[in-house]
Amino acid sequence: RHWPEIRSHQWLWRFERGGMAAGAGKDAAICGMCLKQTGEHAMSEIEKRVQAMGFTLPPPFKFPNPNRTGCVQVGAILFVSGHGRDLPPLPGVRHTGKVPADVSIEEGYATARTVALSILASIKQELGDLDRIKRLVRLFGMVNASPGFDRMPNVIDGASDFFYELLGPVNGKHARTAIGVAELPHGIPVEINGEFEVK
Repeated sequence: RHWPEIRSHQWLWRFERGGMAAGAGKDAAICGMCLKQTGEHAMSEIEKRVQAMGFTLPPPFKFPNPNRTGCVQVGAILFVSGHGRDLPPLPGVRHTGKVPADVSIEEGYATARTVALSILASIKQELGDLDRIKRLVRLFGMVNASPGFDRMPNVIDGASDFFYELLGPVNGKHARTAIGVAELPHGIPVEINGEFEVK
């Protein structure tokens, strides 16, 4: 027996936690779990576009202290913490070093683009569905810069270009800051935080 009303992400979320809604019935719970197991509805349109761009979402970053989290939603705005650690080993990605002494601008760009993927992974963990993203509001990018380096925007463009392509010229166009800093946590080359408007 199939229950069309359980096809929403909200219902699947409740099934995952064993919190079946009143009146749903045992068959609905089983059907909901079948949808989850077969992967139906597991991938949003935004995540499909990520894959079409040649990327896969990494596991969300696990913050080392319970006093902070990847995202906090206040009203329609999702505030995203700084990301940049434990990135997947994609081509050009560097996990430590200063730009440009240790990390080239091109490698910094690739690293910033991968930070954007890490941000998306945290958003998916928080919202459950990336299609709840309405638009990117702002990015704040920090580059672990060698003395005298002033091309931080070229590095953070890795994230900006990624979101612009992913979300389109309206919802992907965003306010931005790109600065150089003397050091970043654990020697990472790039850290980025920001805000998204969500549905």
